[in-house]
Amino acid sequence: MNTSQGHWWRSDKGGQWLITVIAVVTVIVPVLNLVVPEDSVFHLSTYAVSLLGKYLCYALLALAVDLIWGYAGILSLGHGAFFALGGYAIGMYMMRQIGERGVYGNADLPDFMVFLNWGELPWYWLGFDNFSFALLMVLVAPAILAFVFGWLAFRSRVTGVYFSIISQALTYALMLAFFRNDMGFGGNNGLTDFKDLLGYSLQLDSTKNALFVCSGLALIGGYILCRYVVSSKLGRVLVSIRDAESRTRFVGYRVEHYKLFVFVLSAMLAGVAGALYVPQVGIINPGEFSPINSIEIIIWVAVGGRGYLFGAVIGAVLVNYGKTYFTGAFPEIWLFFLGGLFVVSTLFLPKGVVGLVKRRSMKRADEGGAKPEGQIETDDGTSAEEVSP
Repeated sequence: MNTSQGHWWRSDKGGQWLITVIAVVTVIVPVLNLVVPEDSVFHLSTYAVSLLGKYLCYALLALAVDLIWGYAGILSLGHGAFFALGGYAIGMYMMRQIGERGVYGNADLPDFMVFLNWGELPWYWLGFDNFSFALLMVLVAPAILAFVFGWLAFRSRVTGVYFSIISQALTYALMLAFFRNDMGFGGNNGLTDFKDLLGYSLQLDSTKNALFVCSGLALIGGYILCRYVVSSKLGRVLVSIRDAESRTRFVGYRVEHYKLFVFVLSAMLAGVAGALYVPQVGIINPGEFSPINSIEIIIWVAVGGRGYLFGAVIGAVLVNYGKTYFTGAFPEIWLFFLGGLFVVSTLFLPKGVVGLVKRRSMKRADEGGAKPEGQIETDDGTSAEEVSP
């Protein structure tokens, strides 16, 4: 194991700070909500806990996108589909747990199926009464879709804007399909009216805090996994594919295999983010497949800093906090703020907020020495040995 792979935490100062902050927040937020009295100025409302939990889920989703866009050069405008599939998988489990507590009191069929006169549960709903099976589907469903789509696209050498367009078409097609009542996923209304998760009521403050903690841990785990990948030889090959795909293919690498692997891994991370998101918001509907959602994810990554994993996390939190503020303060024009933010980032912050801070700090640092022979600088500023077949 080389130095860049085995000791990434020593050079990834931003990642160290990020993990530390997330760990502290994951511990403090439940304490402020459950322990601190409501009349205290330090008390955190349950609504704020759920809102912060959503931000963490979005951060994990942004991390998944930066893994493929920042390091492999794959600009996907369809990652909202993988996020939604993970959400639907856990939503189906929670719908099965409602049982006779539904409006129609049917122990086997969700309310929307009873309303639509379905006679029996569709075969693809079987097994979702088991939590382990549902968790498996949270990973498998996005992975299968990403594998099939990625294999067809990458083996045909579809890249650049063409890949972006067909990935956007994919999520749009899924949105239209899930809007249909005969698909068996609730149609326009989607899945909602969840009661509990693993027997714990979703209305309890303790459950909401537990979901928040799980979101924080998932984000930490996702970051460590992504950092390990990009710091390994695989990560250096991905960077070479991003910067010179034809040359990487010429020296003997099966480029489509590397791209497919990281694309499937990214889709699975997005599915986990969706699965954690749905219990905290209480609903999943076809609107999550909307192409605009996938475009927003790109904005998060661009604002934070493409190619800096912790930058994607920061961008997701900053943009969504701004979205929360502007939708309340300027509900009619907040979309203009969002579009303007993307334009400003593209023109003046090509590396995002993190890139700007990093460039300024590098100017103040002593850069007199040349880089060691046989090393290259990746997009996140760390050094790695040159790729050899």
